[in-house]
Amino acid sequence: MPRLKAVQPETTNGKVKEMLDAVNSKLGMIPNLIRTFANSPAVLQAYLDFSGALAGGVLTPTLREQIALVVSQTNQCEYCLSAHSAIGKMLGLSQEEILDNRQATSSNPKTEAALQFSKRVAEKRGFISDDEFKQLQSAGYSDEEIAEIIANISLNLFTNYFNHIAETDIDFPLAAAIKTPKKAAACSC
Repeated sequence: MPRLKAVQPETTNGKVKEMLDAVNSKLGMIPNLIRTFANSPAVLQAYLDFSGALAGGVLTPTLREQIALVVSQTNQCEYCLSAHSAIGKMLGLSQEEILDNRQATSSNPKTEAALQFSKRVAEKRGFISDDEFKQLQSAGYSDEEIAEIIANISLNLFTNYFNHIAETDIDFPLAAAIKTPKKAAACSC
């Protein structure tokens, strides 16, 4: 059960209603995360401004979703995994690619470098080594792209943590489970 209630759009007015209507116009729905952000007009506005600014950046929508997938997997955020898996499919990612991206792998070496970097940043809370940073640069990312990768990681950390605390109801198809390899049975010989 959610700790924070999702705001019902029909019970709002003013700026919050305008923001929720804009999301509905763009997506054809208002996800529970957005409706839960709406408990605070400042939080909702901050999220919309941050994600909107990054959408206008140099990273492709697909790479932004791939970063969201690996960060959400690292943080075990079921809401974000479900949402970004659905969005990834809409952008043309296959189920196999989505599962690979969640594990920081990709058939594209440049993409994989960004995913590995994103995973390490999330795991290490930003305290990466010079070598880890240089690996991203060596993959061909510019300073502008690296700045946006870091910003996208940060945006996803915010949504992951918000969902963990708010216990937001998932309103997307549940993300597929990642199957771990079975361990070999102990030999009884």
